Amino acid sequence: METTQNISKPKTTPKDFFLHLGGVVFLYISVVSLLILLFSIIDQVFPNELFSVDPYAGGVSVAMAMLMVAFPLCVLFLRAVVRAEREDPARREVWIRKAFLYCTLFVVVVAVAIDLIVLLSSFFGGEEITLGFVLKVLSIIVVLGVVAGYYIYDLRQGETENGARMRMRYAYAGGVFILLAISLGFWVMGSPYTQREKRFDAERVRNLEQIQYFVLNYWQMKGKLPTVLSEIKDNLSDTVALLDPKSKIPYEYIMTGKLSFQLCATFSKEALRKDMLGAQQPVMYKSVAISENWQHAAGRVCFDRTIDPELHPSRKDLIMTEPVMR
Repeated sequence: METTQNISKPKTTPKDFFLHLGGVVFLYISVVSLLILLFSIIDQVFPNELFSVDPYAGGVSVAMAMLMVAFPLCVLFLRAVVRAEREDPARREVWIRKAFLYCTLFVVVVAVAIDLIVLLSSFFGGEEITLGFVLKVLSIIVVLGVVAGYYIYDLRQGETENGARMRMRYAYAGGVFILLAISLGFWVMGSPYTQREKRFDAERVRNLEQIQYFVLNYWQMKGKLPTVLSEIKDNLSDTVALLDPKSKIPYEYIMTGKLSFQLCATFSKEALRKDMLGAQQPVMYKSVAISENWQHAAGRVCFDRTIDPELHPSRKDLIMTEPVMR
């Protein structure tokens, strides 16, 4: 009798612990990454006007990278577990397996419950239930529901060969869904080349902001705008900012009036919101542009800037006198 009990309930070996822990850890990472990817795609396709959207889809790229690493590892650990159970069906009775299984089911139930609570509280609070918000809720329910279904099926099937086959089918079906999600991620984010061009555009905007600051400082100190961009080189701590990061061509500075100027650059991609493009002449105040607009189209774009001397007065007439030494 004692021998039979030892066979039916084998002790957990380090191998069992390693395989089940690795499978659960990479499963959790895969699920979280998949949800982050789906949420990021939804935010890009159905943006919420109350929140800003990352124009570079950084969440998409991070989630895709995590999925591409975590999910194959999850499948490898799952295959190793299934293989070990086929060789010795008694391995299904180790305590570590059931502990992780019931823990995962508990986490799934709690996550779905929290998701529904958030949905109901948002609705009762008068918040508008947008299509993007509903899709996020459905994403959580579907993804976690599939995970729960996998483990419930595993519990019911027991040690049958059909159960082991079905578990691998679950894994492969999940792989197909993840490939579709990654494909959508590339569709939303663009290729790595597109991301590289967007990063260059972001650097161009930062450089223009820096040049604009030094032009304002030049005006403040001398009471006039520089006629050419090279006049402010002495005030720059980093003259590289005067050059395009990719082509190494100088940015264009055009003095259009005593208090107005243009900053021009050639961009690779269009900005996120096309309807925000337009000719604006923001007033300069404390080295910051009020209602400043750096949205841009692809190609050569010029930004008009106008200085209000009342809000940003010149300091050239301020004479600093030293005390007389006696």
